[in-house]
Amino acid sequence: MMQLLRWLMVLVLAVLAGRLVSKIKLPAILGWLIIGMLFGPHALGLIPQPVLDAVWYKTVIIWMQCAFGLMLGTELVWKELKSYGKGLIVTTLSQSLGTFCFVTLVFAIVFLLADVPVYLAFIFGGIALATAPAPALSIVNEFHAKGPVTNTLLPIAVLDDIVAIIVFFTVNSVVASSVSGGSISLYMIPVMVLLPVIIGLVTGLPAGWLLNRVKGRVQTLAVLLVGITLTVGGGWLINTKILSNITLNYMLMGVSFSAVFTNMVGKERLEEITDYFHPILAISLLAAIVDLGVPLNYHLILGAGFYTFLYIAARGAGKYFGARFSSKAMKLPETVQKYLGLTLLPHSGVSLVFTGIACATLTSQPELVGILQGTIAAAAVINEIIAVIAAKKGFELAGEIERI
Repeated sequence: MMQLLRWLMVLVLAVLAGRLVSKIKLPAILGWLIIGMLFGPHALGLIPQPVLDAVWYKTVIIWMQCAFGLMLGTELVWKELKSYGKGLIVTTLSQSLGTFCFVTLVFAIVFLLADVPVYLAFIFGGIALATAPAPALSIVNEFHAKGPVTNTLLPIAVLDDIVAIIVFFTVNSVVASSVSGGSISLYMIPVMVLLPVIIGLVTGLPAGWLLNRVKGRVQTLAVLLVGITLTVGGGWLINTKILSNITLNYMLMGVSFSAVFTNMVGKERLEEITDYFHPILAISLLAAIVDLGVPLNYHLILGAGFYTFLYIAARGAGKYFGARFSSKAMKLPETVQKYLGLTLLPHSGVSLVFTGIACATLTSQPELVGILQGTIAAAAVINEIIAVIAAKKGFELAGEIERI
């Protein structure tokens, strides 16, 4: 009970910090991240490591991840997606794979000169291509962003997650087979992508049927909350009892669950559903962002070295120019060409998860683990502060939020 009260206290402090940060014309998410970092195990310790490892905490966080997946899924209206069509897929692949290739190339050159095994460069590239959707989504939610950049970002965030899973785990498996032989089999990678989608599909179909028949806030929220809980429960059972050697993406389950019912209800009903769900979405985003901040060690900012700054710069260039050139080639709106890349910079949560997996693969190479952990952990802290400000500026320059 005391652990729960401490966590709730940190969330309240995060809300207050977010309001304070907003007064100096920065997004509230920056305050949330700072509070998470300040009260995490590496600083004041109000949320110590045992809390992060507790079953109740992990359960709450994966529920919240599934819940904020609804923000993405409700944007995946098939009729509207067809108007973007090939442009979305090409832009996603270009900025994701472009980032992977550029970061890998830059680090391969540096590691060759520094006599570090080049396969570590591929791991850096595999980690770098992933985008953490929660920070950009929280800015969209906070400032009610609307326009071509927002409309392009939301589906790309889903597709980017899928590409990241495929590329990272493929690279990690290949490296593991040559270093230690301790990673998942390649045939499991499609399972990691498709299984969350199938779980969301199974729970989304009855939810869509019910949402077409129930009316009012209470009944609508009851369907959504039960649907999310069943989705998370199904995913958790499969992930712990059947496929415990892999990690399933609960946000992707939420995306699939909501995308299914989104395409089953009418436009007016969908607007009503999202309006009812908005307070829960706001709490879910808050909890998810604080959770991103909690494991970050602010001491690493002081110890950040050449590799850290090289990683941030190479990844930023890959994301920005990959998005810019591909969206221009696909003749997407001019604001998308100029500013989409800025909204794709947030990274920390995904990078830390992937780094932990890669470090487990490299246990026989402790010096490489040190390089990887030190670089990505420091980059997560520094990049997240830069990325949040850059993402807000991107929406602002695109004219999709009011300049304040």
